[in-house]
Amino acid sequence: MKINIKIIFYFLGFLLLINGGFMFLTALLSYFYEDGITNSLLTSGVIVTVVGLLMLFLNKNHDKQINKREGYLVVVLGWLVMIFSGTIPYVLTGTIQGFSNIFFETTSGFTATGATIINNVEILPEGILFWRSITHWLGGMGMIVFAIAILPLLGIGGMQLFSAESPGPNTDKLHPRITDTAKRLWLIYVSYTFIETVCLKLAGMSFFDAVNHSMSNIASGGFSTKNASLAHWNSNPLIQYIVIFFMFIAGANFVLSYFGFKLNFKKIFKDEEFKIYSFLLIGLTIAVALVIYFNTGFLTELDSQLHRIEGVFRHSLFQVVSIITTTGFVTADYTSWTPLLLLMFFGMMFLGGSSGSTSGGFKIMRHLLIIKNGILQFRKILHPHAIIPLRYNTSSVSNEITYNILGFFIVYMLSFIVGTLVFALFGLDFESALGVSASSLGNVGPSIGSYGPLNTFSELPNLAKWWSSFLMLLGRLELFTVLIIFTTYFWRNR
Repeated sequence: MKINIKIIFYFLGFLLLINGGFMFLTALLSYFYEDGITNSLLTSGVIVTVVGLLMLFLNKNHDKQINKREGYLVVVLGWLVMIFSGTIPYVLTGTIQGFSNIFFETTSGFTATGATIINNVEILPEGILFWRSITHWLGGMGMIVFAIAILPLLGIGGMQLFSAESPGPNTDKLHPRITDTAKRLWLIYVSYTFIETVCLKLAGMSFFDAVNHSMSNIASGGFSTKNASLAHWNSNPLIQYIVIFFMFIAGANFVLSYFGFKLNFKKIFKDEEFKIYSFLLIGLTIAVALVIYFNTGFLTELDSQLHRIEGVFRHSLFQVVSIITTTGFVTADYTSWTPLLLLMFFGMMFLGGSSGSTSGGFKIMRHLLIIKNGILQFRKILHPHAIIPLRYNTSSVSNEITYNILGFFIVYMLSFIVGTLVFALFGLDFESALGVSASSLGNVGPSIGSYGPLNTFSELPNLAKWWSSFLMLLGRLELFTVLIIFTTYFWRNR
């Protein structure tokens, strides 16, 4: 069966229209703030929109049947098209120098990684700051999931696209129809963004900062409008607690959010992954806080022990939630908190949030099922003839899913090792190579070594920036979606 090229280009054109539409929105904001780049942003929107319309027009007579191969190609090419078209505002405004830097920043945006090469974001025009946040927001839930909500209008089915965009083990659906699922997911996504914006504004942020941080936060992104990230508001604990809460929400399965909106809390608290996710955050926060309190001089300058206890707890909770959910906001330099904590935070980069969330990383459900499978193997050694199923939420997990997760684990670790070796080849020291590889693949943002929370990625060699961008995309689309197109089997006309 030959690949349906026309439907792929038709869909890419549709994605370009969406990207162009948001560029026009960015231009409108730029005009409001009179930041001097309105015309450049308008030109960007026109270019992207015209190319999108041309692609739609030239491929309108397409076969509306889409199979798995087209689904994977649309997802991978769709992300690349979004990224490359997303570079145009930076190019035309001249706010970032060098295409390697521009591509890195845009990829980091759309993959919701949050690593940046910009050393002073506070001097950037409001339009560019808003566009950075837009790339997060669009990439957070996934442009493909957004688009399939409208696909019926085009007469195209979206199940293949949804499975390619979200290849994790969780197959929960909010509604039997895939488009209705996508619509509900995006309704929740938009609602969270609006609610957090209002909360942050009431807590003392400016409206502009509140909007940008909400879009970044709900996407599990990490781009901030301030050089110090959320440390800028260290004097306002309420803002940081609000951000922590929404990081936690965005890192949980959005299907559970749907049940929450329907007041079905029993369903939430019975979910195994949610319980492990919550206990991990609580346990690691307590461990980190105790180490900080008794083994560092952090916040010893405060005039009362009560204030120090609260500050240590808040900063510990913030960093733990931020890294596990792969959001990447920071309030303090966690790399200076003893070697033990540095190792702990490095390990957290491999946890990831819940499946069905906007978080990157390995995902807690996969860790849970791997551990359960390991324990099951011990039981089978003692009782070789017993039939003992692997269970998750009282349901039996098929061997196919188990093999898929084990395969994913092997490929993930191999990708991390190869990623580290390549960074070392480009001249990074051992610690930095490990950190940047883990951070890029897990879409975390801040790293360790020379690229920790107080530093940007501007000093990365250009080739390393391209390699990091590839790892970001690889991690965002959960490995198999990208790697499968490099196999000869994928391209055979069967």
